[in-house]
This record gives sequence, structure tokens and C-alpha cells, in this order.
Amino acid sequence: MRTWNLHEIETPGGSRSPVVLDSDEAARAVLIGLDPGQELGEHQVKEHAFVLVLDGTVRVDAGGQSRDAPPGTLFTFEPDERHSVASDEGARILLFFAPWPGAGHYRGDAEAAPEG
Repeated sequence: MRTWNLHEIETPGGSRSPVVLDSDEAARAVLIGLDPGQELGEHQVKEHAFVLVLDGTVRVDAGGQSRDAPPGTLFTFEPDERHSVASDEGARILLFFAPWPGAGHYRGDAEAAPEG
């Protein structure tokens, strides 16, 4: 068993410093801190993508729809579905990509050590 306390992992630089928690052929888990005003501009990935809002509020735009989401909100996106995620006041989000890799675009490779 591996565990992480997602509230204690530092994400300096916000979206420019994603933290890869785990990555194997099944999936990849990535923690991102969005500083106030930061966003993950419109993009798509080759995997199924899951976005969980941990802290703060984000605005997610996809398929002509826009939704403001508080902590505890989970979004799912099909492969190649275009979407964006933004936060006016700052937020922390957890991303899951499955299966991994899937010829995706993701560049963050700094892995966080699990606890215990």
C-alpha cells in the first residue's frame, strides 16, 4: 500500500509544477496546484481523464458548457475531449489518466514520494 497526504504536498509554481504521484501502464495520478488566476488552457489528452477538485473552486469548460466546481467535484473526459480548467482564487486538483500512456501530451515527470 502507498499513501499520500495531498494537502501536504507542495506545488510551487502552480500549474507549471505538476507532481506525478504514481505512473504505470494502468494509470497516472498527478497533483496540480493552480495559483490564483492560473489555468490549464483548452487541451485534450489521449487517455480517459478524471479531474477531482480538492481545494478551492475551479471553472471547467468543455463541449460548450461551463461549470464552477467546489471541492469534492469530479469531472470525467473521454479521450480527445477538449476542455479547460481555471481558478480565479486558486485551487488544488488531482488528475487521473487511464490507461497510461496513451500518446498524451503531459510533461510533468517529477514524482512525489508516498508516505510511510
